[in-house]
Amino acid sequence: MKIEVNTHEKTLLRFAADHPELVVLSADLGSSCEVKAFRARYPERYFTMGIAEQNMCSWAAGLAREGYRPFLHTFSVFLYRRILDQLEMSVAYPNLPVVFVGFVPGLTTPGGVSHQSINDVGVLRTVPNLAILEVGDATEIEGVTQLAWDWNGPVFVRMLRKEVPRLFPADRPMEFNRARVLSEGEDVTVLSSGICTEEAMRATAVLREKGVSVQHLHVSTLKPFTDPTVLAAVKRCRLGVVTMENHVITGGLGSAVAELMAEHAVGKPLRRIGLSGYAHGASRMYLMKKYGIDALRLTSAVEELSGKRLNITEDDLSTARFVDYLEV
Repeated sequence: MKIEVNTHEKTLLRFAADHPELVVLSADLGSSCEVKAFRARYPERYFTMGIAEQNMCSWAAGLAREGYRPFLHTFSVFLYRRILDQLEMSVAYPNLPVVFVGFVPGLTTPGGVSHQSINDVGVLRTVPNLAILEVGDATEIEGVTQLAWDWNGPVFVRMLRKEVPRLFPADRPMEFNRARVLSEGEDVTVLSSGICTEEAMRATAVLREKGVSVQHLHVSTLKPFTDPTVLAAVKRCRLGVVTMENHVITGGLGSAVAELMAEHAVGKPLRRIGLSGYAHGASRMYLMKKYGIDALRLTSAVEELSGKRLNITEDDLSTARFVDYLEV
């Protein structure tokens, strides 16, 4: 598995060369959010707004009304919790093309509860006009800028940074409101998003060896949530559905799938893997294991649905680990 570095930075520079109306706003986190190189190349299109996210959002609304395409950069927790009123009234209500690029979502930061955006999707799914995208690897980072641009309205992106694996082929970019089918199966449907997809891929490989037929979909569009691929997948499985997300189980991917199943009368068991509350600061690998959003927890959920002990251990799942780094 190949590891890519600073993929967003490289993608944004390439994209900006052909889109002169693109401007970048940063809330004093240019280096942490991979826009330092953009500032060096396009200083007239880069705005340092300081630690004043509400003001940054209001500026972005004004720039969008004047024909610019603002891309806001800071940690995701500061792009919804601190600025919700400005986001709703200044951007979402007038349906302006502003892109909120939120870094270190969920447990991808050791910064603790003040920096972990564990319920951003749940909050923002209630905001009209706003699309929500979440990348799972370097290939999706390379494609998400174009998708956000094409939406031509408010977009919130759960972004990964620095060392990111390439899980998907570079020539198969992410598609808007279309899940990526990673494996086919009849017993269980697994729907994962963000950093949980790599863990799910490790688990599904071992589950297949144990004789469990798994259909695994990677979901990168969390709003709108009308992908017929997802509906077909939850209808197809024999034993049930498992969702897996780097977010609390309320309001995110698991809730979206539950709503979809209820609306279409899909009478299958559902297991939602995610956070149940606030987390503390530590490395990503440690936190995912501690709070049960790792590969081993997925195998346990499949055991619950099948009613069979599969006896899968950490050693069975240890062949492919993600990069673990500790920094803010």
